Order: sequence, then structure tokens, then C-alpha cells
Amino acid sequence: MTHPMLASVAASITELKRNPMATVSAGDGGPVAILNRNQPAFYCVPAKTFEALMDKLEDQELNTLADARAQQAEMRVTLDEL
Repeated sequence: MTHPMLASVAASITELKRNPMATVSAGDGGPVAILNRNQPAFYCVPAKTFEALMDKLEDQELNTLADARAQQAEMRVTLDEL
């Protein structure tokens, strides 16, 4: 069975256990596919990359919410509610 590889760098679980920081660094800030028996088990990403991904997801959710609210009828808001 074939699996899509969503990273340009791959490492085995054994390599990850042997030297976790070197494995993460090998991805140059991008994801590293961690393989178990030559199949992707999970992706390892640096903290900065993960934080940027979470920020983008949050922005997308907020944009979806803002777009939905823009389609609603006019809202009335008092200063006390702000």
C-alpha cells in the first residue's frame, strides 16, 4: 500500500529516538515524516512551525466567522455591550 509523503525529509522512529533534535533540525523548519516500518506514522514539526500553523488555522476560523456575520442582517450594539 502506498502512502502520500507530505514532507521532503523522512526519518525512522529509531533515528528520532537516537537524536530527536537532529531529526527535527533535518527538516530546516519544515515537517519531518517519521516512519514506522517504512510507512509514515506521524509528522514532527518544530515549535515555531506548529505555532504558525495554529495561527493560520485560527485566522481562517475567524475569517469564516466574520464572513458568516457579514451575511447576517444588521446588528444593533450598545456601548455597554462593547
